[in-house]
Amino acid sequence: MARILTGIQSSGEQHLGNVLGALQPAIELSRNSANESFFFIADLHSLTSLKNADERRFNTRAAAAAWLATGFDAEKNVFYRQSDLAGLVNELTWYLGCFAPYPMLANAHSFKDKSDRLSEVNAGLFYYPVLMAADILLYDADFVPVGKDQKQHLEITRDLAKAINHLCDEEILKLPEPLIREEVMTIPGTDGRKMSKSYGNVIRVFDPVKSLKKQVMSIVTDSTALEDPKDPDSCNVVKLYRLVASAEEVLEMEENYRKGGYGYGHAKKALLEILVDQFAEGRENYANWMERTDDLEDILKLGAEKARPHAELVLERLRPKLGF
Repeated sequence: MARILTGIQSSGEQHLGNVLGALQPAIELSRNSANESFFFIADLHSLTSLKNADERRFNTRAAAAAWLATGFDAEKNVFYRQSDLAGLVNELTWYLGCFAPYPMLANAHSFKDKSDRLSEVNAGLFYYPVLMAADILLYDADFVPVGKDQKQHLEITRDLAKAINHLCDEEILKLPEPLIREEVMTIPGTDGRKMSKSYGNVIRVFDPVKSLKKQVMSIVTDSTALEDPKDPDSCNVVKLYRLVASAEEVLEMEENYRKGGYGYGHAKKALLEILVDQFAEGRENYANWMERTDDLEDILKLGAEKARPHAELVLERLRPKLGF
């Protein structure tokens, strides 16, 4: 049985990029009876950028509600909050960090992207790849669904595991493999850049319809007149539409663009209709889960207790090899 592990940060409410890039593909994998899924909410990671405790708690509930609203089976699988196992994950983080050369972390995208603004970089951000490696290696994961931008972190994870295994002259830590869905590696945001909470260019599909409409209508387009032909390949609306619409619907929109007489407002309306319809059940389920705070808490605590023996087993293998 293959063990699948993936996590999602609690740094903000879940958006289309999270749902298409992480939640849906991970949940599809979890429905395969040959797989065992470990899914977690990475609330420790969020501390690198989010300092408000109440906001983190809310975002953690929102992330849990999004997983469950999308159809994740928390009874069949292991679903937990990272900080509920903080002692174990932080212990492994320290061990791994002692095998991480400075250039490895200095070249990580999470640090390098901000290296020209060092006043904005805290030690947690610099150490981010090591904590991520601990999240993965602590549970003997076989496969990790990742986006293109996270592939480097998995390579770091494998390098750290190899360094420890080399020292021990045996496979103490399992080497995980990446699972990448090519068609949703990068989800464009409303401004054309990668969809990201930090950019403020997200589409939150579980929001009420009125709020969702405002986000869709804010998608950046050029000034081409309604009656003129347009290039569908250069339009942010079409790029998003291709991710959620059927092949026939996409072809129709592309033809409308090329022949003219079809404005960006028409395209945004079509995208909105797809999003409202496609996520209607999830939107209702999400709202219901957000009202059930105690139930969410119980599910995450139970998941942590299911995950704990697996984490302890890995550390029991590793500690004596390091002299502890």
